[in-house]
Amino acid sequence: MNIYGWVQLGVFLGVLAALTKPVGLYLVRVLDPRAKTFLDSVLKPVEEGIYQLCGVDSRHEQNWKQYALSLGMFSVVGMLLTYAILRLQYYLPLNPQHFAGMSPDLAFNTAASFTTNTNWQNYGGESTLSYFSQMVGLTFHNFVSAAAGIAIAAALVRGVARSTAVTVGNFWSDIVRVTLYLLGPICIVYAVFLVSQGVVENFGAYTKVTPLKLLGGEQEGAATQVIPQGPIASQEAIKMLGTNGGGFTGANSSHPFENPTPLSNFIEILSIFLIPSGLTYYLGRMVNNQRHGWTVWLAMTTLFLLGLLVCWYSESSGNPRITAAGVAATGNLEGKEARFGVFGSALFATVTTDASCGAVNSMHDSFTPLGGLVPLLNIQLGEVIFGGVGAGLYGVLIFVILTVFLAGLMVGRTPEYLGKKIESYDVKLAVLYVLAGVLSILGFAAWASVSDWGVSGLGNRGPHGLSEILYAFSSTTGNNGSAFAGLSGNTSMYNTTLAIAMLAGRFLMIVPVLALAGSLARKKQIAPGRGSFPVTGFTFGILLVGTILIVGALTFFPALALGPIVEHFIMHTPVAY
Repeated sequence: MNIYGWVQLGVFLGVLAALTKPVGLYLVRVLDPRAKTFLDSVLKPVEEGIYQLCGVDSRHEQNWKQYALSLGMFSVVGMLLTYAILRLQYYLPLNPQHFAGMSPDLAFNTAASFTTNTNWQNYGGESTLSYFSQMVGLTFHNFVSAAAGIAIAAALVRGVARSTAVTVGNFWSDIVRVTLYLLGPICIVYAVFLVSQGVVENFGAYTKVTPLKLLGGEQEGAATQVIPQGPIASQEAIKMLGTNGGGFTGANSSHPFENPTPLSNFIEILSIFLIPSGLTYYLGRMVNNQRHGWTVWLAMTTLFLLGLLVCWYSESSGNPRITAAGVAATGNLEGKEARFGVFGSALFATVTTDASCGAVNSMHDSFTPLGGLVPLLNIQLGEVIFGGVGAGLYGVLIFVILTVFLAGLMVGRTPEYLGKKIESYDVKLAVLYVLAGVLSILGFAAWASVSDWGVSGLGNRGPHGLSEILYAFSSTTGNNGSAFAGLSGNTSMYNTTLAIAMLAGRFLMIVPVLALAGSLARKKQIAPGRGSFPVTGFTFGILLVGTILIVGALTFFPALALGPIVEHFIMHTPVAY
């Protein structure tokens, strides 16, 4: 832990805080169909043309059931289309490498992955997918799945802000406006920036080169090396901004064609948090309580810093067994790119798992036990530490509801949230949201850990093997997409169970959120009284942080104790060399 890392951390937090308000204000305009943006003169005709083409009345608002049904139909059609593209890839255009279609189970896993904004990949992108599959099949979902997450968050915020209402917005209007006015324009600028840094963007066939000869002999192995090409910058931009994750190449953002410079690394990390951070300001503006929005932001930042400092310290300390063996090492550099170093890798790993992104610039499987515990726990907490675009906001609002309820129990008053009475139905929906993720993670991990199909894919045995399985189902249920890469997941059973976990982690958790939005919208808003519990300030922030940590600790501590925690103690056990 050196001064250079502290300076980078200070710059990162300063830039993020400075951008939170302008992004939030712009989100207010994007998510209000009646408001105007500076892009209206160009994009308004396009927006209206899309509505006419699809037969959508954007002025007609929907109740929560209609909103959920629209989301479900849109997701099913998109998933089926992507599945067909992946299976028929060989016969489709823009396939200069003549890649064959995916197997049925891998295509199902991949289609579910990108539909749910997870982007888990049981394949190497540059060795499996054509340009057409990357752009039409996957990048399409990178935009619309991110837009859907923001739309759901907006629906919940509308439910909080409205009084005695039956509608929570129009799904079709929300997803079109977010894609056209927010994600699309930023990604155009972002992709151009990445190209300026050296990220590849073309449609050429892969380049074959003859490697240099080794000193004192011939080049070992193949006579030529294949260097991948393709439309990488455009996919890289939306995968980071939309907290999608995944990668054009198997090495993801550790590959120099995806993330070539320290500046590109910084901007990619910043872009993961950009929209989730702005959504906290959007929350405060919509509920007419900006202090509440900033309190949520500070609670998220506190959790982010706690995780980062643990991860950074653990990776900086290195492996005592390597030191005992007489090897001089400045921290744990295994699985890390030298151009990013320990801090750049720890920051990226913490941010990408705080959000439901999953892009990586280092291999989490090579982290120290406590360094790897942080990304794993970040996902298991629900990725509410800024979280994915939209998903982070509606996830943290679930914990806000639980915090208000618990605070009401402690003081013996009926809990209220911003003038809305929190009743048993609302608490049940919040608990259902939490339980859906917990049952998927622990249920599938338990099944895999005692089954031949589960343990056969392990790259390691013992506690680290358990961590690999636990990470896989945490990542897929949490719609994150990163992995402990020691697990070989491209098998029929893993492809199927991981796909089901992704679908459960997305849709079984979205339905309670939208039901809660409908419930809150119907409630009459009352003026706060002397008995109302304040949802701003230090006390509420600490309660919110405590609720998130306690729920995660009580739920996952036994599993973590058998995995990374016991592995940490094993690592510190003296070994004779």
